Amino acid sequence: MANVEEIQCGSMLFRQEELQEMSGVNVGGGYVEVMCGCTSHRYGDAIAKLRVFPNGNLEITCECTPGCDEDKLTPAAFEKHSGRETAKKWKNNVWVINGGEKVPLSKTVLLKYYNEALKKCKRSTKSQGTKVFHRDEFVGCIECGKERRFRLRSRDECLLHHNAMVDPNWKCSDFPYDKITCEAEEERGSRKVYRGCTRSPTCKGCTSCVCFGCELCRFPDCTCQMCVDFTSNVKA
Repeated sequence: MANVEEIQCGSMLFRQEELQEMSGVNVGGGYVEVMCGCTSHRYGDAIAKLRVFPNGNLEITCECTPGCDEDKLTPAAFEKHSGRETAKKWKNNVWVINGGEKVPLSKTVLLKYYNEALKKCKRSTKSQGTKVFHRDEFVGCIECGKERRFRLRSRDECLLHHNAMVDPNWKCSDFPYDKITCEAEEERGSRKVYRGCTRSPTCKGCTSCVCFGCELCRFPDCTCQMCVDFTSNVKA
């Protein structure tokens, strides 16, 4: 059960009463963490920690075995990793302990920001139509930590960035535009602020250059959470 004082002093993502009956609550600087799990009829319960972020992101660190090193999993990826037989229904298959009982994520407040992000995505797609602009994005190398710039002006460029972003082991040598190594210099901070926004050269992110998902940057044959959710949301 959550520590009441911890919730009161921590993040304001959720109200105290919404979390106090949940197990494993830990309030971070910009997220709320709770214990979660997924049950396979063959393998039993896979236990993990779910982090909820205000931008709608959901990250799971698996603790199914002492040696498991799977972290920053999407709920869909965790569902598959746990061996759940009826996959692709993570909202109902991934659960938390609330009041001593297993409760599906779909019946908790933990999907509040995730659902809000989906609504923004749908509104953005309808309002922008085909006039969607994507600013440049950066992907960090797992080995040296340096960030490399990706342009997102075409579907092919968006796919290159998307594949790098969902690859937990992406490194400088995988950079698709130039053959580089970790020895190559990283862009200076003064240069990184220029992301290509058409409204303002040094924009930090606005409705003109930040896309929550569209047909240009989401791919129906991809199984990552972002693409699966976008595809199902558009069909809804």
